[in-house]
Amino acid sequence: MVQRAAAVRKNGCPAGKKGGFFVEQTNTENLGLICMKGCEAFCDQIQYYIRKWHDTDRHYIIHADCPRFATGEGKGIVLESIRGRDIFIITDPFNYSVTYQMYGREVPMSPDDHFQDLKRIILAIGGKAKRITVIMPMLYEGRQHKRTFRESLDCAAALQELVHMGVSNIVTFDAHDGRVQNAIPLSGFDNMRPTYQMIKALVKHEEHVVFDSRHMIIVSPDAGGVSRCLSYSSVLNLEMGMFYKRRNLSRIVDGTNPIESHEYIGSDLTGKDVIVVDDMISSGTSLIDTFAQLKAKGASRIFSFITFGLFCNGLEIFDRAYEQGLFDRIYVTNLIYRNEELLHRPWVVDVDLSKYTAYVIDAIHHDASVGEIIDPNKKILTLLHNMEQKAALQV
Repeated sequence: MVQRAAAVRKNGCPAGKKGGFFVEQTNTENLGLICMKGCEAFCDQIQYYIRKWHDTDRHYIIHADCPRFATGEGKGIVLESIRGRDIFIITDPFNYSVTYQMYGREVPMSPDDHFQDLKRIILAIGGKAKRITVIMPMLYEGRQHKRTFRESLDCAAALQELVHMGVSNIVTFDAHDGRVQNAIPLSGFDNMRPTYQMIKALVKHEEHVVFDSRHMIIVSPDAGGVSRCLSYSSVLNLEMGMFYKRRNLSRIVDGTNPIESHEYIGSDLTGKDVIVVDDMISSGTSLIDTFAQLKAKGASRIFSFITFGLFCNGLEIFDRAYEQGLFDRIYVTNLIYRNEELLHRPWVVDVDLSKYTAYVIDAIHHDASVGEIIDPNKKILTLLHNMEQKAALQV
């Protein structure tokens, strides 16, 4: 029987390995990773880190599949024994590059298709696993988290369905509204944020970054993102501004209420670098408007931290805005699918979150606290201290 692990920090290293958590009980024999379609490369990176930290060549990825009938109906198959194993299922419901054949036609998988396949794999496990944790970086139906009219509460219903099927923990990143976890109050729900990774990437890719209120400000593109921005402004000791969006609640266009006005609330921006923080880019029109207003108010460089770069309406409007000098760089993560066209844009920086995800999996597997992973303030302060020392040596 695998004993409960006691995990403590020791020089930031797992079992003496650089970069993770030191775990007194390093048994990972019953750890299993199931990679849903489209997540293979991300899962390979997670497996690489876990192998490195525990000094093993063990194969953690379990072979599973969701084949389709000619009608488009599917089924889930797990091709290895999973009895008594601690299973982590990694899924990206927004990977539209995955396709299947239906009536002789190639059909891209929608978020609904991906979620159905996730449930099929859970059904194929059939209660044999010791525990099931779902790693769903961008939460399925996360934007349909509340009811303002006679409409469905899809995200809450999806979470309840997973728990009912035997899922113990759900791990997501930068949920559109973390309060949706209230739908499953007796089950595990961890909402991670890539705060440290974004700041580290900015320092690596940009020159002359100065984190003080005279030179930089954090801006939320809407009221809903204020708490997200506070996680940056608090640890960096920066001021925060925001935009107020007034929407026409009587109309629905492309699934949402159209924005009628977009107004900045905050301190003077003249000569300051601005970091705009949001959870996602969908069409991108409101973000471009945010960039334009910031430039008009005298902002110097404009960067944007976006956890999920969907770019549903293509990249052309961002190409034009970049050419016009409205922004300098957009930082996106590899938590969801990004096509090659996006990754080759000069205005995009891809931020790798595979190591961070591996931390979370390793901690949960050993029944260790993920509190320090969720709260990265110590690592950010260390990064800032190192920047100050480097700057002092250059004087």
